Amino acid sequence: MLVLPRGVRHMPGYLDRAAQEALVDEIRAVVATAPLFVPRMPRTGKPMSVRMTNCGPLGWVTDQARGYRYQAEHPQTGRPWPPIPAPLVALWEAVAGDARPPQACLVNFYADSARMGLHQDRDEQDLSAPVVSLSLGDTCLFRVGEPRRGGRTVSLRLNSGDVVVLGGEGRLCYHGVDRIYPATSTLLKNGGRINLTLRRVTA
Repeated sequence: MLVLPRGVRHMPGYLDRAAQEALVDEIRAVVATAPLFVPRMPRTGKPMSVRMTNCGPLGWVTDQARGYRYQAEHPQTGRPWPPIPAPLVALWEAVAGDARPPQACLVNFYADSARMGLHQDRDEQDLSAPVVSLSLGDTCLFRVGEPRRGGRTVSLRLNSGDVVVLGGEGRLCYHGVDRIYPATSTLLKNGGRINLTLRRVTA
């Protein structure tokens, strides 16, 4: 039996197919306003393997010059991020256990070869609220560990419609995506995986 770290919850199949399809349409509208871009690592400027955008009052960005941060506008267009779609706000209200609304929704697109190394979500001023993550499209191998680097990790497959919540003791657990399993979902016309991550940012 897989035992997740304390504070980490996995809710398989939280959204049914119809809800997933409707949400993909909403995300397409977000991307039409705030195009996907390639984030770059601080200091080295190395491009990440995911493409991303954001919606909500704030968006997470990174580049070589200024590093990890939240800002109110798209780094390429200079325009404000579009609003968080209502179904994602409803998801937050249902599972976050925090009455305050989410301030940022990261939209990460994983092509077949994309990965995300183990990391903590700690660029937020407010670490009391959880991180709520939704998977759409192809299955991925998700790995989650402890709040300290080098601790025990466990791996599980996240399928389209699955939700993961990192809260409480699990808010700062290291986590990442080790691989994408191509052609495991027909949700996205051209394949790949979308990860939607809802967060509070300011205290």
